[in-house]
Amino acid sequence: MKTFLLILGALGASLIYGVSSATAMPASSAIVAEGKLKGRLDGTSGVRVFRGVPFAAPPIADLRWVEPQPAAKWKGTRDATKFAPRCMQRPLFSDMQFRSPGISEDCLYLNVWLPPRERRPPKQGYPVLLYFYGGGFDAGDSSEKRYDGASLARRGIVVVTANYRLDVFGWLAHPELTATSPHHSSGNYGLLDQIAALKWVRRNIPAFLGDPTHITVGGESAGSMSVSALMVSPLSRGLIRGAIGESGALMQKWSPPRRETAEREGVAFATGLGAPALSQLRAMPADRLLAARDKAGNISTGIIIDGYALTEAPSVTFEHGHAAHVPLLVGSNSQEAAASAVIGDGSPTLANYRAGLARTLGDKADAVFALYPAHSDDEVMGAATALASDDFLALPTWKWFDLQRRTGAPVYLYLFARVRPPSVTDISTRSKEWGAVHSAEIEYALGNLDVNPLYRWAPDDRLVSATMTRYWANFVKTGNPNGAGLPSWARASIDPTKIRRQIIDVHSKSVPFVEQERYQRGESLVYMH
Repeated sequence: MKTFLLILGALGASLIYGVSSATAMPASSAIVAEGKLKGRLDGTSGVRVFRGVPFAAPPIADLRWVEPQPAAKWKGTRDATKFAPRCMQRPLFSDMQFRSPGISEDCLYLNVWLPPRERRPPKQGYPVLLYFYGGGFDAGDSSEKRYDGASLARRGIVVVTANYRLDVFGWLAHPELTATSPHHSSGNYGLLDQIAALKWVRRNIPAFLGDPTHITVGGESAGSMSVSALMVSPLSRGLIRGAIGESGALMQKWSPPRRETAEREGVAFATGLGAPALSQLRAMPADRLLAARDKAGNISTGIIIDGYALTEAPSVTFEHGHAAHVPLLVGSNSQEAAASAVIGDGSPTLANYRAGLARTLGDKADAVFALYPAHSDDEVMGAATALASDDFLALPTWKWFDLQRRTGAPVYLYLFARVRPPSVTDISTRSKEWGAVHSAEIEYALGNLDVNPLYRWAPDDRLVSATMTRYWANFVKTGNPNGAGLPSWARASIDPTKIRRQIIDVHSKSVPFVEQERYQRGESLVYMH
């Protein structure tokens, strides 16, 4: 009955909006619940894009640190040809190439890319990918070039990228905020923004020829951690059809703290600002709050267990089988962190490796060395890189994979191993990177090599990108990345001794996941943190 009503609602919306077929929809206009939009039509590719579409009210003044409220309706036609401002943030990451006009608290907007008009959509509408950016929950934006949705849209899916509040604006918890909340919670405003964007897409995506019952959520790094939260949140887990996680999960070392811990940090932050009362915090200029973050080492940002959007540790929800029982495509990169995190600035020798393990792990050094052995200097870079990468993100990402695999849901595990080419400014033609560094897969997976001119992309890079975009698009469409002409990707087995992982590189292939035993043995160790 629920599915029938959703389909009926989508049909009704299509008739109201005048988009019941591809020919009924003007090339670059759409009507959503809040009003009419004018987007852009790419005359070369035929892809249609709507930028800067509000999905919630501006979270300013009394709405600062409040659950996102519905966007206001507008009269006439709203210009949706330009990106909206990105959320308040500090310039933390040099690889972020923004197309937004600047930063603002008024930032809850999303962007939509539609397949070329000459394509005929499925009867129920195109499958949808809703993608969230990374940036440590402190930076990032849906306008970044590497998240452009045009390439995947050309493969027959609707792509949506959405903003969410960041830094202290997205994650501050405080006893006064909790006391004034109808759900007796605080913090997690960025996660609630993501959920609001998901619900907006469910309501309005028929206006863009999308299927509201077929939404895959995806993201990288903090965005991937967010996807793991969306799979377990009681507010969102029933709204998604699939999930894509690239390098990150709220598991193990990234398991979220409880609200009480975050509230204590929030009180200390507010007191340090000389604004202990909520009214004083809300009256404070946004740029002053942001500037204070550079001096406040006593407050962490990110998703917490607030009792509302997140009621328990995600690993518990997965273990109990209460997470969204949907297909999951998940994995990490071959160099999520550098070997120097273990061996320091010295040369990669066996002696320096053992010394680094002793320095960072103490009495656990021998046990970890047994899991990441090196028998000569030549093996140190591989062992130290694997350990640093697992410690940072690969091990928590594996835990997410392993828990979902045990439920019997379709799960597909990958390792992205393509070493990015040198930058255009490098004199050497050889990459300085040992493996595929953190976030390097984004341009490949979303088909955006050409929008990032910083690297000397070669034909092999384009081959890898073509393979990945087809895998990702197929997964969004069917819950299975496989397709004609692609190297076969094995679904993860329930039997832990038979798991296979897809190595994504110039010659992509499915190989036995021999690291499964190592991860099972090592997950109880704290590693370097």
